[in-house]
Order: sequence, then structure tokens, then C-alpha cells
Amino acid sequence: MAPKEKEKKTAQLPVESIYINRELSWLAFNERVLLEAADLAVPLLERLKFLMIYQSNLAEFYRVRMGILNHRAILTPDKKDALTGMKPDAQIEAVLRVTREQQVLMESIWKSIREELRANQIDVLDFKKISKVDELMSKKLFGDIKDLLFPKIISMNQPLPFLWSGEQNVVAFLGRGEGQKLAIIQLHRMPAYLSFEVDGRQKIVLTAQLVRHFLPVLLKKENVAQTVIVEVTRNADVFLSAAESSGDKDLRNKMSTMLSKRKREMPVRVRLYGKLPEAQRAALIKKLRVQEKYVFTQSVPFDLSFRSAIGGHEDFRYPERKPAREIGLKKGEYFRYIEQHDLLLSYPFQSMMPFVDLIYEAADDPEVLSIKITLYRMSSSSKIAAALAYAADRGKDVLCLLELRARFDEQNNIDYSELLEDAGCRVIYGLPGHKVHSKLCVITRSHAGNLSHITQVGTGNYNENTSEQYTDLSLITAREDAAQDAEAAFTALLSGEIPPEARSLWIAPLSFKSRVLELLDQELAKGEHGRVVIKANAMNNPDVMEKLIACSQAGVKIELFIRGICCLRPGVPGMTENITVKSVVGRWLEHSRIYQFGEGEEARLFVGSGDLLNRNLERRVEAFAEVVTPDTRAQIFEILSAFRADREKSRVMQPDGSYLREPGGEGTSSQEALYWYFSTRRVSAAPEAPKTPEIPAVPVVEAAPEVTVPPVQPAATHAESRWQQTMRKFKDWLS
Repeated sequence: MAPKEKEKKTAQLPVESIYINRELSWLAFNERVLLEAADLAVPLLERLKFLMIYQSNLAEFYRVRMGILNHRAILTPDKKDALTGMKPDAQIEAVLRVTREQQVLMESIWKSIREELRANQIDVLDFKKISKVDELMSKKLFGDIKDLLFPKIISMNQPLPFLWSGEQNVVAFLGRGEGQKLAIIQLHRMPAYLSFEVDGRQKIVLTAQLVRHFLPVLLKKENVAQTVIVEVTRNADVFLSAAESSGDKDLRNKMSTMLSKRKREMPVRVRLYGKLPEAQRAALIKKLRVQEKYVFTQSVPFDLSFRSAIGGHEDFRYPERKPAREIGLKKGEYFRYIEQHDLLLSYPFQSMMPFVDLIYEAADDPEVLSIKITLYRMSSSSKIAAALAYAADRGKDVLCLLELRARFDEQNNIDYSELLEDAGCRVIYGLPGHKVHSKLCVITRSHAGNLSHITQVGTGNYNENTSEQYTDLSLITAREDAAQDAEAAFTALLSGEIPPEARSLWIAPLSFKSRVLELLDQELAKGEHGRVVIKANAMNNPDVMEKLIACSQAGVKIELFIRGICCLRPGVPGMTENITVKSVVGRWLEHSRIYQFGEGEEARLFVGSGDLLNRNLERRVEAFAEVVTPDTRAQIFEILSAFRADREKSRVMQPDGSYLREPGGEGTSSQEALYWYFSTRRVSAAPEAPKTPEIPAVPVVEAAPEVTVPPVQPAATHAESRWQQTMRKFKDWLS
């Protein structure tokens, strides 16, 4: 009787009372980033960095999500959001309102940071309040760049020249009345800032503000009436259809065409630095072909990269925390160790270099036949790519699936696809309609006619740069059941097909969502004895959230560590009262995904590449592996325990969807605790297997024929290897 009553109660509650809109949930996450910039316990330059990240995040959000909402508002204006019932226009208005509310907080934080910089002998020049000395020095700097500025002057009837997305431009109204003209100075490829020192004080001069201030010097013959700095954010919601992305033959060319088209998409946001009279403002907005509601006037500089120019001041930065390069193994010992033990690497507390060493060890091992890997985002100078090129040069069959549709990394991946092909690797691309987002690698060996494998499953990209900025996990195992599923996935991808249902691994889209729901059902059956712990970056899938609600109603205790989007409200009586949601925003970006079902020794643990978003569960290829050995399980439990204890860098979601930081959290940072835990961990190399004693050959009685040994010839001068050629091209490309 009771369960039926609970079901009735669920059906009667409006969806708005339990679910949160995806876009608003993301904006709430970005506000948590902004609040780190306001936290006085965070070192000064790190607070400035969080302010930079907030602005960068918001720019990408507008490029992608606002672009999608605008398309929906045009194409399907009456289609409601499945979770909250909001139509596209209502979502757009809510996003704009929240953005303006957050801007007030951002302005206040910038003012505080700027004042604290000034108190520490660092002035970000304000040309409204500038000393004579600073004015003279700034004028000299302007003289140094003056010849690099090319004003474009147009009449008010002419269209504006094209303004690149994310680039700053100085716009001036010249003269007055009917003969008024516009001058546009594009700062494309100009340095964002310049600096000088006076009497021990560092002076930061923002280039856009410098040009704006000295514009009358540049335009001597013109009457400069008003000036403003303009930055346009353009829509990036441009994509290839499934039909267009099918077939590898010309996909690279199609992607290049798409990228060119993206650069010229319509604005989704305009930012102005400086005030204009209403008439001039309206005229400029009209020329920019954007609605007034998408225009934001702010006093915070658009580019805060001058942070990197501020030296010294150790207390302005976090204490140094370098990834541990040493884990107790050296090249030549990885295979032997992994054949007997699973290996878990935790970034950024440990370096990615042990995995790179594993690839080089595979390249030099005569028994290794092939290396297969999925590549989504790589660093601009990838050690992984160099290792794969080396393996191909050593005669290994290297298969690289390179996802060309990794948003904003498309050009980088196009370049790498050509580079890896030149090195002798086989390169294939993602599936039509499904991005390959998995972090999966399989190394195949043949020993005495028997095949064996080493399989790696990760939560983050094969990118050495982000591995020092994001928290991620990399599980490496010799388990054959995992290898069989991984090999089946690569076989399908090589044929342009979705990977089949897996048995040991979870492989989306066929065996990720279904496994999660199945394991949630098992915990649901346990009632109050059930336990679920999930660490992910985002969650909005209705099926998973409905199952979590059912588990909560049955008494299952559920802990969700969700960094970003979380569309489910916890603590709602009768529905989610057994669910807690905690978000950690700290020094490093939380990026690892961990799923725990059950407790103690019976708990099943999984790590992999996918969040609980619709796209990860249904429209991407993701890969997860179960964590089964005592040592690796203990490490996963340590991570979850650290998150459970964190009150310093975590905020807990309330039933109304807001987030609050728990009091008294100093010294409980999960990231700091895990750094000391993982950076000091070492494993012991497995002892070499005893060699089988050689049986002496039976002597041959017959006399051997006389053999004439030819004279030794001098070694031939070998041509440059393909790997050497690739590395040379690689260096040329980077330079």
C-alpha cells in the first residue's frame, strides 16, 4: 500500500518542484567558480584566475548553448524542455536574467581584486584616473604599437567590417550630426596587455584601453566624439549532419569547411566596455545585427591574461604541487607488473608520463603486434602522439580513432590526423551521429603463439597539459574479459558501426545506460540497505533521475558528487530525501567519473569517460571498466572518502536548488588530501619470471661442410626513419 501512495504523490507534484533547467543549473555551477574568485582564503592571483575562468566559461556557454536555444526558438518555438516545461524563449530570458545578476557580483569581485593588486604595488591602469608619469609612459607604449594599428573609417550607411568572435575592437564615433562616421580599430593578434615599472610599482596597461585612450593621436584629422571597446561572441552551434559526417574520405575537408562557416556565424552576445549615448549605442547595436537584450556593458576587462605577467609574490599563488613522475616502475617493467596487478593512475597528483612510458615500452617490445587508441583531445605538443608515431615506425600496427568533432579542438585534431598518417599510423574517425568520447587503449602481444592484451580505460583525455589541471583516473589492466570487449569495440568502430553490447566493460550507447539502470534496480531491491555513490561532472538524463528518485523513496542512501550540471533537487520530502548532492570547485577541475553500487566488499566500482547527460548515455561512445583488485578499490574508496569529508571546497545543494558551503571546513580540502595520498604512492616492480634453462643440443657426429664467411661489409647509411621525419614535421608545425 505504501509504495502505491508514494507513486501517487510523485505523479501529483509538478516537475518544476523536483527538476532544474539544464542551462540554469550550468549557470549555477559557473557562479560557484565565480565565488572562488571572491574567497579571500584563495591566493590573490588564483582569485584572478577564477575570474578569468568564469568569463571564459560564460563565453563558451553563449557560443554553444545560447546558439542551440536560438535555433530552437526559431525552429521549434513551442517545444518545451522535457524536465521543466520551459519553452526556448523562456529559457533564453532566464539565462539573460541570471547572467546580468552574476555580472553585478563579477564587477564587485573585480573591484576588490584590483584594489588588492594596487595595495601590493601592482596597478592595472585606469585612464580616467591616471598620473602624469603613467600618462607619459603609456603614450610612449602607444607610440611603439601605433604603426600596427589600421583604422577603418566608414559612413553610418556602410556595414561594419567583420568582427572576429572573441576579439577586442575599439570603435569610435567621429564628428556629429548627419556627417557622423565610424572608425573601427581591430586588435586582432595584438598583445592583450603591455607593462612597465615606475618607482617599484608594476603598471599593467590593457592594450584595448590604451588604444581607446590615445585614439585622438591616431586619428589626428578627425573629431573623436565617443569611443567604446566592443567584443562579439558568435554562435558555434554549427555541425555536420550524420549524412555529411559519414565516410572518412573527405571528412577532414568537410570539417575544415564547417570551421570556416562557424567563424562567420551570427552574434549571440556583444560586450561593451565604456558607455555610449543612447542614439550611438542603438546605431552600433543595429550595425552589429543583434538584439539589445544580448548586449552587456561591463567595467571588468574582457581579457585578464595579464595575470601571467605578475612575477614574484609567492603568497599570491597556490603552493607548488607538481605531479609525481615516479610511481616505482621504469620503462621495461610495466608489462611485467600489469600482467600481475591492475594499475591505477590519478591525475594531476601523478603524472601521465607512466602511460607514455607504457606506449614506448610497447613500441620496443618485439612481442607487441598492435596498439589501438581513441583520441578526443590532445595537447598542442602531444607526447602521446609522438609515442604512437614511434610505435608505428617500429613496425607496430597502430590504429588511432581521432574524433574530428571534439568541439573547439577540431582543427588541432585535423592537423594530428595528417601527422599520424604520415607517421604510418592507421587513422579513422568517429561515427555518423555518435561522437567517440571514450578514453580507450588496447595493446596486443603474441607470446609462444598465444595472444594477450593490456587494456587502459580513462576518465580524461590523452592530454598531458590538462592532466596537470584536471583530476582524472586511468585504469590499466591485463584482464582478458576487458580486452575482449575493447577489441570488439575497435572492430565495430573500424567498420563504422556502433560497438556491440559488452559484457565486462560498459560501452555506450548500448551498455552504459542499461547497466546503470540495472545496478540501480539491484540497490532499489535492497531498500534501506541499498547504497549508491556517483561522482560525475553533470546529470540531466530523465530515466536515470527517475530511477534515483525511486531508489530514494525505497530508502536507498544516495550520494551524488556532481561538479557541474545537476538537474535533480535533493532533499525533497517524499521524493529525494535520501539523496545528497555536493559540488567541489577548487584548484583543479574535478573531471573523474566514479560509480559505486553497494557497500564494503560487495560494492561494485566503475570508472570511465561518461557523465549522466543525455548525450553521453545515448549519443556518444563511452567506455567504463570495473575496478576489481583490492589495491585499486582501496584507492577509489579513498577518493570518495575525501569528497565526503570535504567542507572547504565543496558546496551542498539545497532542496530549492541553491548551493551552500558547510561551516568549519578549513583543512578538509579533498584535492589537497588526495595530492598527498597519491603523490607519495609507489608500486613495486614484479620480479622477473625465472628463465627456462636451455637444453644443450645433442652434438652432431657428421662433419660439417666447410663454410666460407663473406667479409663484413660497412653498415649502410639508413635514410631518415618515418618517425624521425614525423618528429621533424612536428617541430616545424609547433614552431
